[in-house]
Amino acid sequence: MKFERQSGVVLHPSSLPGAYGIGEIGAEAYRFAEALARMGQRIWQVLPLGPTSYGDSPYQCLSSFAGNHLLVAFQTLIDDGLLLEEELADFPQFPADQVDYGPVIQAREAVLNNVAEHFEARASENMIKEFSGFQTHNRNWLSDYALFVALKKAHGGRPWHEWEVPLRDRNSDALKAAREEHAAVIRAVEVQQFLFFDQWRSLAEHAHRHGVKILGDIPIFVAHDSADVWAHPELFYLDDAGKCTTVAGVPPDYFSKTGQRWGNPLYRWDLMEASGFSWWKERMRTTFELVDYVRIDHFRGFEAYWEIPADEETAVNGKWVKGPGRALFEAFEKEFGTLPIIAEDLGIITDEVDALREACGFPGMRVLHFIIGNDENEPGFWPDQFPEQCVVYTGTHDNDTTVGWYRLGKGDGSDEQSAVDEAQHKIRTYLSCDGAEIHWDMIACAYGTKAAIAIVPLQDALGLDSDSRLNSPGRPEGNWRWRFAWDQLTEGIEQRLAGLTRDHNRGNG
Repeated sequence: MKFERQSGVVLHPSSLPGAYGIGEIGAEAYRFAEALARMGQRIWQVLPLGPTSYGDSPYQCLSSFAGNHLLVAFQTLIDDGLLLEEELADFPQFPADQVDYGPVIQAREAVLNNVAEHFEARASENMIKEFSGFQTHNRNWLSDYALFVALKKAHGGRPWHEWEVPLRDRNSDALKAAREEHAAVIRAVEVQQFLFFDQWRSLAEHAHRHGVKILGDIPIFVAHDSADVWAHPELFYLDDAGKCTTVAGVPPDYFSKTGQRWGNPLYRWDLMEASGFSWWKERMRTTFELVDYVRIDHFRGFEAYWEIPADEETAVNGKWVKGPGRALFEAFEKEFGTLPIIAEDLGIITDEVDALREACGFPGMRVLHFIIGNDENEPGFWPDQFPEQCVVYTGTHDNDTTVGWYRLGKGDGSDEQSAVDEAQHKIRTYLSCDGAEIHWDMIACAYGTKAAIAIVPLQDALGLDSDSRLNSPGRPEGNWRWRFAWDQLTEGIEQRLAGLTRDHNRGNG
């Protein structure tokens, strides 16, 4: 798909302002969509929208199909008559600038469980009918996911491969008994999923009315402890006890001498292809019911992926194994037609990966943090050489903010001031700036390229330092917590971004 010239902002809904501990998909999200429109932005990029688990990462979800019910807006529930204001009287006070996940999850779960308990009594006749339709439409994943969550709670959060063997192995009699025993929890999960999808659809429609499209995100791999793997173990490389025999990662490189051992189970692509890639088709279908465009994370894994024996502690002793290649995307085209997909093609990229992306017609990515001030850029990776069909970012959710990146001299880890000074000098020289407003200089650089799409994290538009970084890969905790405040997004910032958008012909008129 060929994308028109435009620009957008990255902000996950959890980072929105709000009174209840975490960003929600209600009034504050509507307000942000309106702010994007005022700034001339045509894209709102979000991270994966699934229910998070240990580590709170949206890239390690309990399901590839479900939504994160923690983002459901309480005020919308009140407006719909599903929640009483007095039922929030004892809701705890939480920090406004970050998500304190443990206590926030506990408090919000209590409210949402109460809403589910009273759903039939308080919901309108039309909403009850819509809920029934939602159950029917999503029966391919919803029933298994709701049972998975119920069983996980019943087992104190332990991963599914540690459950009793009949439940672990999905014995039909055991599953039937479990559905009866945990019927109330299953019902609550299904209600909460309905509320998420209903509120998200309304938000997306509001964004569309303001000329803003949603760019979503699909991680190539899924979490081992997920409803996906428990419900379809035959599609993954597992042993008889449900444990991984091989896992995903990336090989040693400049950034890590031992590579990265992600631990995700690997797909049985042979069996997936034999079924016509039906699981992947359902995953894409559900995703595109929520978003307009999709960024596929770790696209190179479809050409070849790094396979690591599960008993290895690092990624060193892995090997490259061929992925499904063009066959998967041909199956998508046959099922859906041309899909608006962006390929995340960062890291170790070969000619074969480039050929696959080009054959599929997907734009790749360019990240200025990796390019500006780098003396070793390959041809095509200097900003003035970017192809039209690519997406340029100042930085991604895994990068430091641009202000932090510059202050630390590209964040290369050197604690020597001379190295920082040298890196900053290279950055200023390339951008022809003094570094005083490095975030605006980088945004202008991105906007000025030929790339069809230019996207910046909201932190960069706000000029925030490293304290507002969303994720530091490899850090076990403290990620995904940042939230912004409306007083940070001043009228001056809005006008300046809108002006840059107009100047570089990236606006919506």
